[in-house]
Amino acid sequence: MSRDDIPKMEDVLKRDRAEYNDCLSCRLLGCAGVFMGMGAFTFISGHHNLRKQRTTIIKSGSMLGYRGRATAITAMSMGLFGLGLYRTVN
Repeated sequence: MSRDDIPKMEDVLKRDRAEYNDCLSCRLLGCAGVFMGMGAFTFISGHHNLRKQRTTIIKSGSMLGYRGRATAITAMSMGLFGLGLYRTVN
């Protein structure tokens, strides 16, 4: 394959957009709803379970601790929610 045979990135992206263009309702009910729902569920259930296990986590003396676990749950849920927002827009 020579250099002239390789298609330009803009042409490939334009062709993909034309072939896989979703309507807004498909985006909302599809990936966006799933990712945003998973993010909300992870945040609510994760922090609920973390509060229930707070004394056990503090007594265990683990390296991650309570604050680290809460930060990880929040980061994961915000990441999932952000993916849903990105999917809705793009």
